[in-house]
Amino acid sequence: MRESMQAPDFSVDLYRDVTEWAWGTPSWVHSVADVGTNAGLLLFAVLFVAGWWRARGLDGRAMGLALSAPVAMVAAYLVSEVSKDFLREERPCRAVPGAVHIASCPPPGDWSFPSNHATIAAASAAALVVVWRALAPLVLPLAVLMAFSRVFVGVHYPHDVAAGFCVGVVVAPVVALVLVRAAEPLVDFLRGFAVGAVLLGARPVAALAGAARAGAVRVPAAAGGVTRVDDAAVTMPDVMGGVRGVGGAGEGGGAVGRHHRPGS
Repeated sequence: MRESMQAPDFSVDLYRDVTEWAWGTPSWVHSVADVGTNAGLLLFAVLFVAGWWRARGLDGRAMGLALSAPVAMVAAYLVSEVSKDFLREERPCRAVPGAVHIASCPPPGDWSFPSNHATIAAASAAALVVVWRALAPLVLPLAVLMAFSRVFVGVHYPHDVAAGFCVGVVVAPVVALVLVRAAEPLVDFLRGFAVGAVLLGARPVAALAGAARAGAVRVPAAAGGVTRVDDAAVTMPDVMGGVRGVGGAGEGGGAVGRHHRPGS
């Protein structure tokens, strides 16, 4: 049988300090902590949906990141879960003599290091920051609170949640930024279909305008003093204005605009 990982003494001592303090808090705090340690994950799920909805009005890269974010979170969770099964650290609520804990102690075989809750919270927060930077002041403190709550309710050592947090903030952004390379062109392609436009949003007007500018009519340089026309700046009103400024046969035989020679 493979030997299990042993928790470091400093983490055991810190675990005792936190859980004994938590045990002395009012009963309503216990209830809030017990429910909140899991309910916080639902808030991250809601924010993933909000990120997708917001990206429906943005370009293909923004939507690609919004779709990649939950996948990146799952990838971080899998790294954490595989590590738990390999390292096999016993839960502190069973391993620490006289341990007090607010939440129910998980069953044997549900290992402690690293904390999956901390990994999921940190990965969700990090991925959401990549998708929607303005959420950082909300999601990063929430992820820290979620990680700390696992020690507060007595089911993890401090080093468990610290390791899980590191896994989440490192793995999730990297995976999201790699996945978006494939997701962005796929989003642009699917937006060309009716169902895709409903789920992913229509192509932004700015992107269509940019495509139109890229295919603007090229106006060649004309003889008679006009040396060059900047293709990127040409619009239809510019072209029509130029046509109206050129005199016909009865207006000076081809003289350009308002430039007349004295006496002509």
